[in-house]
Amino acid sequence: MHGTIEKLLARGPVVTDGAWGTQLQQRGLPTGACPDEWNLSHPDRVKEVATAYVAAGSDVILTNTFGANPFMLARHDLAERTAEINAAGVRISREAADGRAKVFASMGPSGIMLMMGDVSLEEVQAGFEAQARAMADAGADAIVVETMSDPAEAKLAVAAIQSTGLPVVACMVFDSGANKDRTMMGTTPEEAAEALTAAGVDVIGSNCGRGIEGFVSICRRLRAATDRPIWIKANAGLPEVVDGKTVYTQTAAEFAAFVPELIDAGVSFLGGCCGTTPEFIAAVKSRLTS
Repeated sequence: MHGTIEKLLARGPVVTDGAWGTQLQQRGLPTGACPDEWNLSHPDRVKEVATAYVAAGSDVILTNTFGANPFMLARHDLAERTAEINAAGVRISREAADGRAKVFASMGPSGIMLMMGDVSLEEVQAGFEAQARAMADAGADAIVVETMSDPAEAKLAVAAIQSTGLPVVACMVFDSGANKDRTMMGTTPEEAAEALTAAGVDVIGSNCGRGIEGFVSICRRLRAATDRPIWIKANAGLPEVVDGKTVYTQTAAEFAAFVPELIDAGVSFLGGCCGTTPEFIAAVKSRLTS
């Protein structure tokens, strides 16, 4: 196990952060705008999100770089600013952490369907490498591959991160199939854990796609299929549309009520995804330390 990960886990399960996108929207990010670009145009508002999670008790915070690969940024004519946007994202989180939390940089999907063959695997990996290099150079402690549905794409991102020497966390999203326990590509937790363990990742996990109650069995299945620590970030329940707006109705207390079950299922890193707030993280922290 990588030393950074080992040190973090020495005291038991680690609390990560909550959602970024919904938090930025609360601070004025317009629908359809590029969240990652705010690292350059609104760094103070991005830092507010990171600072709030550190204050809530996060031992690990992420970065506002989920969509900051060249392919996603190209949709906003920002591909040539890939390095700048990623470096700024890491720098903002590091300032907010101020030595009180580790900074794991966030890397999301490329937005490309590999099976279509429009972009070569080499090009996709090169895009992830550009992102990973900028994150590493800016001082990230590790990099988290998030919300992946295709193990083949996850492995390209993992290889790109491994070229920097930083620890790698790799997370799939299980939101499909009759029991919502497969990725969009049909991959089961066991298959994902096997593939990612073989790829040499340091931590294996799942994020997004469903509420926390559905993550207990996912966590248990991942735990049984790998010897790597398990990372879990659940949504604040399923979103509902109220007055034309997407809202998450689960409370922080309802979310944190599942902490004991997740501990029992073998979770190592625990935080929140869409709809979760610093209040959710504080509730998780207090359940873990009580």
